[in-house]
Amino acid sequence: MASEKRAYNSEQRRAQADQNRERIICCAQKLFESHGFEKVTIDQIAAQAKISSPTIYALFKSKIGILKAVLDAALPEQHHTALVERGKLEKTPAKRIATAAIIARQLYDAERKQRGAFQDVSILDPVFKKLEIERENRRYERLQESITHLAKENALAPGINQKKAHDIFWALTGRDLYRMLVIERGWSSQEYEDWLANLLAKTVLK
Repeated sequence: MASEKRAYNSEQRRAQADQNRERIICCAQKLFESHGFEKVTIDQIAAQAKISSPTIYALFKSKIGILKAVLDAALPEQHHTALVERGKLEKTPAKRIATAAIIARQLYDAERKQRGAFQDVSILDPVFKKLEIERENRRYERLQESITHLAKENALAPGINQKKAHDIFWALTGRDLYRMLVIERGWSSQEYEDWLANLLAKTVLK
């Protein structure tokens, strides 16, 4: 009975921590949008979320940690995983490869909605640049499984080894192409996704 009570209390604490985390992320994003990242303090976020500053530090360590969580919330891990798993069920390499275009489109569409919150982020110190490098490294690593699967299927084009295919995937699914085509040249998100899926297939598949 005592062990069941401890387990119940532990689950309650985890649930409360998850709720606090979501509330902090939501309130932080709103404050970043209205005041700019650099002008917002941990204490302001705490007041808005009605959660103590020490609790915020315990969950996120720093304001950069909150920024990272807000950026990651654009395409939550569970949603990304669901898209990847759905892609694995596709019957052909071309259709599976199109999953990368779907993920890129959904991620950058979501990040585009966040842009107002981070208009001043570009002038941050090297800490933000380090954060961006970490996010890009994670994006590169996430592609590994799909590329390995294509290589095992012998689906890669002649002259494209597994590493090169991995590099090409990472480059073509990056933010810059989305920014140039959708934001600067006015393509629709669907046009970008369709074009990217076709380009990926033509570039790395037989």
